Amino acid sequence: MSIICANCGCELDENDIYTMGDTIMCEDCYDSNTRTCECCGERIWNEDDEGDDNITLCRHCRDNHYVSCEDCGRLIHDDDAYYMDEDSDYPYCHSCYSNHKRKFIHSYSYKPEPIFHGDGKLYMGVELEIDGAGCEDSSAGTLCDIADKSQLYIKTDGSLDEGMELVTHPMTLEYHHNTMPWRELTSKAISLGYRSHKTSTCGLHVHVNRTAFGCDKSEQDAVISRILFFIERFWQEMLRFSRRTESQINRWAARYGIKDNPKQVMDNAKTTGKGRYACINLCNYYTIEFRIFRGTLKHNTLIATLQMVDRICKAAISMTDEEITSLSWPEFVSVITEPELIQYLKERRLYVNEPVTETEEY
Repeated sequence: MSIICANCGCELDENDIYTMGDTIMCEDCYDSNTRTCECCGERIWNEDDEGDDNITLCRHCRDNHYVSCEDCGRLIHDDDAYYMDEDSDYPYCHSCYSNHKRKFIHSYSYKPEPIFHGDGKLYMGVELEIDGAGCEDSSAGTLCDIADKSQLYIKTDGSLDEGMELVTHPMTLEYHHNTMPWRELTSKAISLGYRSHKTSTCGLHVHVNRTAFGCDKSEQDAVISRILFFIERFWQEMLRFSRRTESQINRWAARYGIKDNPKQVMDNAKTTGKGRYACINLCNYYTIEFRIFRGTLKHNTLIATLQMVDRICKAAISMTDEEITSLSWPEFVSVITEPELIQYLKERRLYVNEPVTETEEY
């Protein structure tokens, strides 16, 4: 009498029989329909798995040896659970426990109520990624001692190897330049062993409030379309300005593609579905985000980058579609007066053929 797999119906050789209780299966069906509890080693049906994406568990082991992290929900063995104090009933995995114990470093999802600094209409919030010297609360505390907590907070960032992200509240360019202690922050970060430009991981992202572009969505979209057109029209200049490689741009800040006019660029941006990893991220409700720039701990480069964002935005605000379409790069840079931006443009060979010797980036 032949032996048949209860699942697929194939005929089985007596040496190729696998069983689960009273069910007889072939090897393929056994492998695809059952799994092994990683705690006790018992074989269970797939649908009886009480584990999560990280571990397979039978019901007995889940109920008697595992708990869920109060924050992230990940299953952790009783022996690996952390509690805030001896009387606490709330277990945490090591990562979430460490986050709670940190005083200065917040989780990546942390978003406090924004505090606006400076007088004006256009505000910029900076996200500066630094890497290479660890995600240590003591280091974050040293940096937080330089800037007021209403100016700066620090977050984890999973895209970094051994680093963290410095995030400012919204500030005018004047405030960033004259009040925000960027020079002291960048200098201290370098002395602690951090780098930003000299990594393959770090970016310098600049958020700009949409309300700077108009009173309603129609006005705002018109200005944003001119910003997108400017970036696409002068893509090679912006790529050089950004200090990014083509591969870095394609991964973290992809372009939308040049079109004949600002409206066409905006329409294309809305339909290409690039999400947040675009040169200008349009996914946020209150801001647009310039993601094109490579990270830096060189003070002049940081300030020059903010001055460039300010210049691009104000050109898009003040010019018509026709004017920005006919704008040339020499015309754009000829009216720049900020010494930090002029210096940087000369270093990057982007300022009316007046190169200067470039100093080291960090």
